[in-house]
Amino acid sequence: MDRGSGTGSPGTAVRIVVADDHEVVRAGYAGLLATQADFRVVGTARDGAEAVRVCREQEPDVVLMDVRMPVMDGIRATARLQDTVRPPRVLVLTTFDLDEHVYDALAAGASGFLLKDVTAERLFEAVRVVAAGEALLAPAITRRLIAEFARIRPRAPARGRLGELTPRETDVLRLLAQGLSNPELADRLGVGEETVKTHVSRILSKLGLRDRTQAVVMAYESGLVVPRTR
Repeated sequence: MDRGSGTGSPGTAVRIVVADDHEVVRAGYAGLLATQADFRVVGTARDGAEAVRVCREQEPDVVLMDVRMPVMDGIRATARLQDTVRPPRVLVLTTFDLDEHVYDALAAGASGFLLKDVTAERLFEAVRVVAAGEALLAPAITRRLIAEFARIRPRAPARGRLGELTPRETDVLRLLAQGLSNPELADRLGVGEETVKTHVSRILSKLGLRDRTQAVVMAYESGLVVPRTR
């Protein structure tokens, strides 16, 4: 399921699919994205089932996925896409930032989320960030959402897979779950950014995770990081 290093690389257009059951919204996002020279909208879908079909045919890099859609919702569609040969990175579209469905989508494999009233520039930035593999968007908001629902719906600790990590890698994962960027991680650990990137890459590989967002989800769900109580 490794997407490789070419996604979103210089000179390569980011291939995008837009999935939303409202035609005006769907067309609006597609039209906005098409104004960017480094984006190529390769398909649209009006429900989750169609999104899965279109993605299997077009193999996009990024999918803008509405949560609530008929036939198959965005959460189920996101989960289905993780089993494809070349799973795209999914950006979930939602009306409210603390929507329980967003947490479910992140747990299903989404790389981040955007509010539907996002500005055009923020939309463009988000797609580029996710396509480049950075994945964790708006760290403070995403971290708050994950922490909130981990608190509301605590999972039984499942640290078995974390046993594969070295003590140093475990420390990196714990800090990663707090939303620290690579430069911040490097400063906190007293190492170079390349060393941090190596640690993060090994963590994702050992845990069978695709990106940093999934690492944050696992850190909370495994009990490695305990959400602060208010």
